[in-house]
Amino acid sequence: MFTHVIANSFDDFFSDLSKRNGKNVYFYRVNDYAGTVENLITKFYELAKQNGVVIEGGIPAPDQKNLSYYKEMMGDEFKPSIAFMETGLKKWLPRMNDVQRHDMAMALLAVFQNMLKAGKNETIIKNTYVKFLCWLYYKFERVLINLGNNDVPKIIYEGNISNHELLLLSVLSKSGCDILLLQYKGDAAYLKLDPKSEMSTPLLISGGQPFPADFNLGKLRENAKKEMVSTRLYGALPNLTLCTNAWIERQRGLEIIKEPTLMRGKEEKFVYNAFMRINGAEDKYIYSDQLYRMQQDLKNSKRHLVIVNGRIPNPTPEEIGEIRRGNYASTEQLILNITQNISYGSNVELQKLMRKAFVDIMLEESQKENANVNRLSSKAVYLLCWLRRYARELFSNWKIPEVGVFIYLGGCKNENESNFLRMLARIPVDVLILCPNLNSKCCLSDELLYEENNTESLNLEKYPEDSAMVRMGTVASHAEREFTDLMCNDSNSFYRNQQFSKANSIKLQTRYEEIHDMWDVTVNFRQFFRVENNLVDIPVIFAKISGVKDGNLDAYWDYIRELKTDNSMLITKIPYIESGAANKFKGLAAGFYKNGKLLKDKIKNHPDFPYAILREEMQNHIIDKIELLINSKLIKGIGENGTEYTIIGWCLNLPKEIVRLIQSFDFTKKNPKLIFVNTTDKILSLEDTIITTFLNLIGFDILFFVPTGYQCVEKYFTTKLVEEHQIGEYQYDLSIPDLTTPPINKASKLLKKLFGRGK
Repeated sequence: MFTHVIANSFDDFFSDLSKRNGKNVYFYRVNDYAGTVENLITKFYELAKQNGVVIEGGIPAPDQKNLSYYKEMMGDEFKPSIAFMETGLKKWLPRMNDVQRHDMAMALLAVFQNMLKAGKNETIIKNTYVKFLCWLYYKFERVLINLGNNDVPKIIYEGNISNHELLLLSVLSKSGCDILLLQYKGDAAYLKLDPKSEMSTPLLISGGQPFPADFNLGKLRENAKKEMVSTRLYGALPNLTLCTNAWIERQRGLEIIKEPTLMRGKEEKFVYNAFMRINGAEDKYIYSDQLYRMQQDLKNSKRHLVIVNGRIPNPTPEEIGEIRRGNYASTEQLILNITQNISYGSNVELQKLMRKAFVDIMLEESQKENANVNRLSSKAVYLLCWLRRYARELFSNWKIPEVGVFIYLGGCKNENESNFLRMLARIPVDVLILCPNLNSKCCLSDELLYEENNTESLNLEKYPEDSAMVRMGTVASHAEREFTDLMCNDSNSFYRNQQFSKANSIKLQTRYEEIHDMWDVTVNFRQFFRVENNLVDIPVIFAKISGVKDGNLDAYWDYIRELKTDNSMLITKIPYIESGAANKFKGLAAGFYKNGKLLKDKIKNHPDFPYAILREEMQNHIIDKIELLINSKLIKGIGENGTEYTIIGWCLNLPKEIVRLIQSFDFTKKNPKLIFVNTTDKILSLEDTIITTFLNLIGFDILFFVPTGYQCVEKYFTTKLVEEHQIGEYQYDLSIPDLTTPPINKASKLLKKLFGRGK
């Protein structure tokens, strides 16, 4: 019989029998995982498929048909002797030779003798013998004829092994098989069957870990298939390897791109490139000059440079027509065929790098949920067209270790742009994405991407490639800016004009008496004002004043007059906007809102966009608050009867005097205000409700004076949005006096009384 022995290394498992010390085999069980263990299992598994048996999930018990055939061929007789079993094996497994049968008969007898010692009766042993022979015939017959050959048969077992299965594997081990038992859940169950580890040996792994939850032979097969497909798709791999960003030691902004390639690293097999995105500007006053000078430095160092502004122009029909392609039945067929469009005969190594980068991206895209061959074909055409377009500039007369530079100002807008830049970053190109406007986000995401973030934001639509586009500050202007930067920060109460571009309004809950005191003060002195991460929280008033305090109409009208400031608007006609009033934007609104999403860029790019004359930051602020008003569903009918389109239409059709208040609004100064006075029983229209709520989100203070106490404000709100102050008795049918005149001076009244000229 064969003897299972201890292996000195994993290589022993794969040695020929002639190189082993006698009739030695290996029967090991694997309980722990490591990378080296996976390599062992993979290689052993491949050999078991060629010359051995793979068992996944156990050996099926012989069925009635198997047992009937055995009985027909072998009868019912059984004797636990060498002679009986050799005779039986010769009849049952005739392809085995005499030496193989003898070794197996000896191994079977050893098992049965141990069973007798354990108290098993002859009937149990006979049934075990029948089961073993059925298993040997139906599961292992092709292996048995190779027992004792120089190429040792391999058996790999995956799962929780049963007692009879373990005994059979012991027989096969003693007959000349190497066996690997995979136990992903550890050794505890096995040791109940073989407490002294007499039948097999545990594989001891230094630093071993539990098996990954998804590890199994099926996964190995899947990986092997992917590897085979990958080999076909990639073809000859490049000799060079991209070292992307690993050479970057610290945050250095634009200096990283200017770093000479020879200074980045000295390994000849590596190409050292950068793939980075810079959000915002470190200093927006000199940002244009920095970009201009970087471009000049790159050109002076003879680097090949491509600059793209805003978006990468779509492939032209001529470019698309140059891409050879066909109809494909599978992703593999698509990639294998269309990759042939990447031809760079003047430099084969560069061609290999390009093809590998293209296949990398296409394989990633093929794994996405919505991937199909047609969609992948479209993405491939975009990548190939753009690669051909820009390769002429980036790789003219390319040679190692040159690295071109691709600068994209504005950030990726869609998946095709993102994929193209990701592909460029995998060939000898520095890819630099500049997003100076912090309100404009780049959609690219990649594990290789290196990112730097700055706090200052500016709107720069075109890269300053010539000096006419560059703006430089004088020493005095920089000194002034440094001073204001020191004073105008989040921890102080001093702010530059229009310092911030984003704000949220926070509704204040106040006492009635507080409204007058805080009405005409800068918002940064109100409670809960805050600036954090360049976002301003503006405390605002949104309140209704019901009744007349003490019934004193003179004081009531004077109170309203005192609230009439330069940055406020007084409205005494209710409704301010009649329901169904003409509005040219109502017809356009349906095109600005699709699938529950506000199409912000479409609004801003429309030729009739009414706020294009406003500051860019305020345009974005307005559109953001339109979106917020819709999404918050503060007004009835949103998402039910098309109120969202009414919101869009009227928020884009504000009266000129309101637009001017918005234009002059500085988020850290006094905020604009609307004052409504309604002495009638008329109610605010839906349009009035939309505009007032929207302006409150913009940052306006809104006050409704309702001496009647009627519910004339609340009709279209979905929640109690307006704070109500009950200040006195209700009064009706009041005539509104001229509220634009100054309030009567109380001191003047007192003097008149003292001198008898007044009452």
